[in-house]
Amino acid sequence: MPRVGLHHDSHHTAHDVPGHPETPARVEAILARIAESGLDQVTRPVATRAATEVDLLLVHTPALVEAVRRADTSGGAWLDADTAVLPGSYDAAVRATGGALESVDMILDGALDAAFCVDRPPGHHATPTRAMGFCLFNQAAIAARHALRRHGLARVAIVDFDVHHGNGTQDAFYADGDVLYSSLHEYPFYPGTGHWRDTGEGDGWGSTVNLSLPAGSGDTEYLAAFDQVVLPAVRRFAPEFLIVSAGFDAHLADPLASMTVSQAGYEGMALRLAAAAAELCDGRLLFVLEGGYRLEAVARAAEGCLRVLLGESPRETPPANLPLRPDVARLLDEAGRLHGL
Repeated sequence: MPRVGLHHDSHHTAHDVPGHPETPARVEAILARIAESGLDQVTRPVATRAATEVDLLLVHTPALVEAVRRADTSGGAWLDADTAVLPGSYDAAVRATGGALESVDMILDGALDAAFCVDRPPGHHATPTRAMGFCLFNQAAIAARHALRRHGLARVAIVDFDVHHGNGTQDAFYADGDVLYSSLHEYPFYPGTGHWRDTGEGDGWGSTVNLSLPAGSGDTEYLAAFDQVVLPAVRRFAPEFLIVSAGFDAHLADPLASMTVSQAGYEGMALRLAAAAAELCDGRLLFVLEGGYRLEAVARAAEGCLRVLLGESPRETPPANLPLRPDVARLLDEAGRLHGL
């Protein structure tokens, strides 16, 4: 059985904006499902730690770090219409980031094969200069830079299946050739970025692979996108570590989006990612929780992905031989040609 770490930190509960969809109940629902299923007994705990300011500066500017800290210590503030900081939010965010860093360390030191960080607030909208979209600091991006600069890796891939485009992660690596960022997301939708023609610039040209999927896309479209574009791009890039921004808000039951991915779709994506990690980078694989706002759906999807990381076969399988939407077929064909896949 693969050695899979599980990270969570109780300090996340301090970041609790009244009436906000990004709530502590999200993590609590996932952890309750993991405990009920007994998966907490077969995973290995990842030690908690707070990321330092030096860690945050791997991706973010000093001005952003100070803005979040100041909002926290001054009693709280809204950084934009969707993103608030309360007393305790800074600690929650740096501990979520610290969990991703500790997971990278344990995987690269050989103590774990893979890990799943069940933490909040999420991170993939946080750009180098701005907290936004429920996100304060970008855990996945910081973890990637940590693996590159402190462990000496040459190439890290980030795959993001959150329903929203991870504009913050894209911005962090848009001109870098040592990180492949591939995102599947509803388009046009918040934050308005991530068109399939956006491919990177300079040394990073071709290292950004966006699949801007139309509303209503589901298992057939997502798994075809993996098979035809995402996984061929990842294989060609040959990463030494694979990080997944695991947002579960493309679920058909999610209240904040219009996609139709099912439990079977998420398990299918996890299976493909685990197989790619085994093929390309000795199984080195880190899942970092992003979005997902229907509690039962996000809990079941996270459980299913964790089971796949532990080596179990998916419990649910999408119906076979369903026709691919013509507009998505054209998108995948055009994106594949653009990237030479």
